[in-house]
Amino acid sequence: MLELLLLLLPVAASSGWLAAKQHYHKEKNAPLHKHYFTGLNFLLNEQPDKAVEVFIKLLEVNTDTVEMHFALGNLFRKKGEVERSIRIHQNLIARPQLSKTQRSQALHALAKDYLSAGVLDRSERLFLDALEENNHDIESMYYLLDIYQQEKNWEQAIELAQKIQSSTGKSKHIEIAHYYCELAEKKIQSNELGAAKLFLKRAINIDKKSARALLIKAKIEDNLGNHEQAIEILKKIKEDNADYFSESIPSLISYHHHLQTEKELYSFLEKSIENCPRISSAIALTTHLQTQDFQKAKQFLADYLKQHPSLRGLFHLIELQFNIATALEKENLQLLHLLLKQLLTKSPTYLCHQCGFSGKTLLWLCPSCKQWNTTKPILGLEGE
Repeated sequence: MLELLLLLLPVAASSGWLAAKQHYHKEKNAPLHKHYFTGLNFLLNEQPDKAVEVFIKLLEVNTDTVEMHFALGNLFRKKGEVERSIRIHQNLIARPQLSKTQRSQALHALAKDYLSAGVLDRSERLFLDALEENNHDIESMYYLLDIYQQEKNWEQAIELAQKIQSSTGKSKHIEIAHYYCELAEKKIQSNELGAAKLFLKRAINIDKKSARALLIKAKIEDNLGNHEQAIEILKKIKEDNADYFSESIPSLISYHHHLQTEKELYSFLEKSIENCPRISSAIALTTHLQTQDFQKAKQFLADYLKQHPSLRGLFHLIELQFNIATALEKENLQLLHLLLKQLLTKSPTYLCHQCGFSGKTLLWLCPSCKQWNTTKPILGLEGE
């Protein structure tokens, strides 16, 4: 409330000064407008709704006070008091004496109010109105793009992203590729695999390194029984977008198992460890070696961990050691195993490299910073 009061003091004072100036010749010594004190009294008594009504009446909308209207409305929005912000900005838009620039600013402000309130349809309409008045209104385009993403209106999002790209010269190919992936996943849900593959083709044409498009495409081929094609698609991820290579490993294991070509799989994983080490690959190889030579499997994993420390790897190594440990050793290992399990359960698996948001699920659109393709598997000791 103090912040609001400090803002309104100069607002009210300037309004009182303007009123006094206008009536100076009639009443040279007239007291300040009574609304000035009434509004301050409402604020001091924490009655902001009544204060807003008073100051809306008090503030004469002209070139001297319009910006103060915006400041007051924006402050209410930042404080989460969106209804009050809406009333102030609606009052502004209703004034015919606003300049074209001021009207555009008022439309933006009111649209942001509705967006903050979660009233997406009204916010969308206002941003579209702003675009009609100025076809090159980039700010409105970006807000509309955010709205279309929230509404999952991917066709509109594609069209608008292309317009932003042509208007600003800034590439939106990553976003557009993800929009096509969203459409593909929607088609998969309705078992329209042909349409899904068409959308994925467009996604890959736009972003040839799209790990998401390749993962979805491989899944479709697997569902169609084309395991060989699915495997070849997944191998491209390691070459084109190694950050997401670990996402392909479980599927690679599954597809090779269907084809009974595990030997080819483990040969591929052995080579991948040399230039793209991932603990998922090492654990898969360890599991394979266990069926042939337990000691060799344990030694392989231990050697790997010396070069590439990993909590997941240590957890797996403890499980191996538990099988051959004495009763006393098992007691100690069990405690260490439990502590590691709790640590891994609480530790995030994915991290957004833009804002630092983390979690256990791969989210292609970061829920915090709203950026696409910035969330990736964590590498190193606590990750892959």
